[in-house]
Amino acid sequence: MIDVTLQLARIVQAMPPVPASEVLHVSGQWWIGFILWCPLISLVLCGLCAACRVKSKLPAWITVFSLAISFVLTLLLAFMDTPPERVELFKWINVHWDGGSFVANFAFYIDSLTILWMSFVTGLGALIALYASEYMEPDVGRGYARFFAGISAFLFAMICLVMGDNLLMLYLGWEGVGFASYWLIGYYYQKPEAVAAAKKAFIVNRIGDLGLALAIYLIWSTFGTIQYNELITVLDAGTYLPVYENWSVQAIPYLLMLAAFGKSAQLPLYVWLPDAMEGPTPVSALIHAATMVTAGVYLIARMYPFFLLAPESLHVVAWVGGLTALLAATIGMAQYDIKRIFAYSTISQLGYMFLGLGVLTTYGAAYHVFTHAFFKAVLFLTCGAIMHGFAGQLDLRKISGLRRMKGWRIVSWTMFIGCLCLAGFPLTSGYFSKDAILAEAFVSQGPGFEVLGWMAIFTAFLTAYYTFRVWCRVCAGEVRCEPGDEHHGDDHDAGTHGGEFHPHAPRFAINIVLLLIAAGALLAAVPYFMGNEVEHVAGGWVADMVHDSTAAEGVPGHPEHPASALHGAEAHHGSILGMDPHVAMYWISACVGGLGLLLAFWLHLWRRQDADRLRSWLLSRFWTRWLPVAMENKWYVDEVYHAFIRAPLWLFGHIFYAIDRYIIDGLFVDGTARLPRLLARCFQPLQNGMLQSYAVTMAGGAVLIALLMLLMLQFFTGGAVS
Repeated sequence: MIDVTLQLARIVQAMPPVPASEVLHVSGQWWIGFILWCPLISLVLCGLCAACRVKSKLPAWITVFSLAISFVLTLLLAFMDTPPERVELFKWINVHWDGGSFVANFAFYIDSLTILWMSFVTGLGALIALYASEYMEPDVGRGYARFFAGISAFLFAMICLVMGDNLLMLYLGWEGVGFASYWLIGYYYQKPEAVAAAKKAFIVNRIGDLGLALAIYLIWSTFGTIQYNELITVLDAGTYLPVYENWSVQAIPYLLMLAAFGKSAQLPLYVWLPDAMEGPTPVSALIHAATMVTAGVYLIARMYPFFLLAPESLHVVAWVGGLTALLAATIGMAQYDIKRIFAYSTISQLGYMFLGLGVLTTYGAAYHVFTHAFFKAVLFLTCGAIMHGFAGQLDLRKISGLRRMKGWRIVSWTMFIGCLCLAGFPLTSGYFSKDAILAEAFVSQGPGFEVLGWMAIFTAFLTAYYTFRVWCRVCAGEVRCEPGDEHHGDDHDAGTHGGEFHPHAPRFAINIVLLLIAAGALLAAVPYFMGNEVEHVAGGWVADMVHDSTAAEGVPGHPEHPASALHGAEAHHGSILGMDPHVAMYWISACVGGLGLLLAFWLHLWRRQDADRLRSWLLSRFWTRWLPVAMENKWYVDEVYHAFIRAPLWLFGHIFYAIDRYIIDGLFVDGTARLPRLLARCFQPLQNGMLQSYAVTMAGGAVLIALLMLLMLQFFTGGAVS
């Protein structure tokens, strides 16, 4: 290790000086730090509210106000239009020794990718907190302050992750969002399912976190730094040290990939996210739509130059993303809990994002993150409004005709907007962001990329179907409602009156948030039509934001776009059905999405009995029965995990416990300690206090000593004594 450090020091000294124009400016804009400090202040104040047993909605207003300030400051930062810069908040870790150093300050790295992510993290965070102020009303005076403290802690960690100047600060935020998700998913700690879901999310994410920790170590040992600006300089100069015979350079992207798969719920580490729906619905909207699950996409986009050092790693990213998207879509179309359906939809859409990263369109992946944050948030929040008003009911077979009920039109039509965007209906935001990924799968010439493209198109068909399966069943058709088994306070508008259940409709806070986020989901298509500086690619504002960041080399049209270098000179001349993919995909995706939408309307609105007949037909034949059964049981992935991972670990744990308790402790440690006590008990009868016993003992001892002396004498004289 010392030799490696010395070699790193020599390389750093031998590096050519960086031109002044390339050195990041250390900004003096002190107010930028309050983007991070506001959620921290909110966390402290919510803790004080909990300590003082505040029985009002004060914790909610503190959180909403703090996050709103962070959002406004983010917008100011975006409008400043400054080049990439560093904002140092304070010195954190500065360790120096002879020939080396390790520096990681608490600082921000602000470029366009940072601003793009922060715009929806802080904006949606503030709106979801406003929504939660009404949704969590039944917990006022109990866990209300604890809930909003968790929201504040989560946003603080997410801001550290996105805005951090170095990989250690990113790791701090990475672990922070993992802890906050454990906190919020297990909010209902008296509910065993919620506790199990929180532990599952925490444990599964630890696997990915190990990959990130190892990647950070290898990056430091190979490149001599973990600060983004210095890493970019070393990569551009090509003066890094390929330690371990270049093994580390090849291993880094795979370790980063493992971390991303864990946090963003990709195969095989996706199993925690559906169970995470046990937390309050605002948590689902915040963590699983706009923030935490996008952290893996952000990590790969931010570290994209490292993936270009080992291009084969991008092929793995593409295939894992494509397979995850398809698998999750098939599961989602056979579920009945609407919240879990949208959870599997999240996994599927994240698969699209990873597919985009793998087929060399960081722009498409980032744009889909941006649009998905809005339309998936509104879908989760409408599910929450339904759950809140129908006493926890989420079974799509037990609710119908919501748009005809008084007070539920906003919920119904904002869900409709979210479904249109998720299904990729023409001219919606999801249509444009998804098409950018689908087209690039046919343009980039990777192993099996064309197959991946067709898989993604089929997945788009399934997405349109299961999305409108939910809307047609829940919001359209005849009016029907069955309450769940939960109780949300003593709201006089809800309950059973005269034998009939009357759901209570959402009020102002929930409705205004649904309208604002639904409007955002529609307006997220506008950046696609805005002018941009990147040649040969549409995408407007988002393309520019990605182009001016470390993910720029994944933007088609960028002068250093690696497609041709990685996949040959014909990389830009792929085709689909003999047409230019970027043109043909508009029509293919519209037709495929339209077919899925029409099928959903036919089977779940106009002819609902046909859906029941189809399912009965499939179940009645042994050669088709396996398909609906396997899909409804989520392809038995959890059972496979239990059989091959969880149960063996449980068994080995008990075996090792028995070995430790009965052999190590019982036989060796405690057994050795018991041996003197056992020997002492053999002689204990001799010490009975009786004089005649002592005399017999002395005589017996004298006889033994005499015999011992005779034996020794015989031994030393060779048996001559007779």
